[in-house]
Amino acid sequence: MDMEQQELNCWIKKYPLLKNIINLKPVVWQNPKMKKIGEMTLPIGLREMEQAEQLWQRFAPYLSAEFQDTSAAGGIVESPLREIPSMKERLSVHYDGDIGGKLFLKCDNELPIAGSIKARGGVYEVLHHAEKLAMDAGLLNVDESYGQFSSERFKQFFSQYSIGVGSTGNLGLSIGIISAKLGFQVSVYMSSDAKQWKKDLLREKGATVVEFEGDFSEAILAGRKQTLAKPDAYFVDDEKSKHLFLGYSVAAFRLKKQLEDLGIPVDAEHPLFVYLPCGVGGAPGGIAFGLKQVFGDAVHCFFVEPTHSPAVLIGLMTGEKDKVSVQDFGIDNVTEGDGLAVGRPSSFASGISEQTVSGIYTIEDPELFKLLALLADSETIFVEPSATAGLLGPVKIQATDYAETNQLQMAAASHIVWSTGGALVPKEEMEGFYRRGKTYLGGAE
Repeated sequence: MDMEQQELNCWIKKYPLLKNIINLKPVVWQNPKMKKIGEMTLPIGLREMEQAEQLWQRFAPYLSAEFQDTSAAGGIVESPLREIPSMKERLSVHYDGDIGGKLFLKCDNELPIAGSIKARGGVYEVLHHAEKLAMDAGLLNVDESYGQFSSERFKQFFSQYSIGVGSTGNLGLSIGIISAKLGFQVSVYMSSDAKQWKKDLLREKGATVVEFEGDFSEAILAGRKQTLAKPDAYFVDDEKSKHLFLGYSVAAFRLKKQLEDLGIPVDAEHPLFVYLPCGVGGAPGGIAFGLKQVFGDAVHCFFVEPTHSPAVLIGLMTGEKDKVSVQDFGIDNVTEGDGLAVGRPSSFASGISEQTVSGIYTIEDPELFKLLALLADSETIFVEPSATAGLLGPVKIQATDYAETNQLQMAAASHIVWSTGGALVPKEEMEGFYRRGKTYLGGAE
């Protein structure tokens, strides 16, 4: 037996669930390190979230003028919350598991500007950077209208500066679209699993796309190096960014109002379960952090990763976080859920998620397509494969002892599945996803 196998055996002995993870079997992991809201020690808090929301408000006139899909909401980048009772029935029948409470879809697949959850973090960080540059140059005071960011003067100013980002697809779209619109020179370094249509759309919007044969870690490493070698360049670092994280967190304020408008209570007697597809961990980590700040211990957040890319699961379960990758355990990081194809977790997000997330489950690729077809047939909602990952959450978690252990009344629960992308997917691509899902279902649905 070589040393590598010996070391692997030691890991498995310490964390028995690793055996199934390494064998690519779907698992459910409950986080023993999760803390009550009053016990958390976090590097950021509610104050930073409120400051992030204020920045979004300052830029609302600019976004409303430049992006028609934000105009109706006055320049606010937000998505609908929809109850999906027909999908709840389909899930119960197809997966043989009764779901207590109500089931909702948080439709970030319809999010303005980039059609995915990444508009929250990506657009926010670029706006934050643009505001700082403009203020430092004396072009802007905080009490002036940010509508002037549409002017030729501002675009000429930003054209002197470069922005770079490494991406599997959707983050690159959000960064590329908003950066090019503001006038920046923007380069998106994309991993091999990024879809061709996303690369084509970025080029159409004015971004430079640099393609890599390797995975996300290679793309972000090269992107960081090449961007920082340029003068006046800024790298949006998905593995380490506090600003991306805060951009995502603001969703909690908006969700609170949506639930209030629907008359949905969230408290100890009415628990809220939220299921978040997870790649590097920044988007789900930021949202889970925000939800904990807003709802405290009444919210229970679960991440979901592909069986072939369980980066955050392994990082949190072992406590090694970003010090280990899925490849270290012989897992290939190859999945059709392109936004989830990440081998190493975010260093910044992992330290926070270790305290905020209730657990993580993994899902096989064919299930992503089955769920896509079931959602389309039951609710006429079309999303990309990675965005369906959370739909199995209510079935998965109710099959565990989580509710009993935490003394939760599931009949009074609300389940929110975070749908992370889909609006910009070309029609022919979406039709292909749907046909594939129907094939996996075997025509039974």
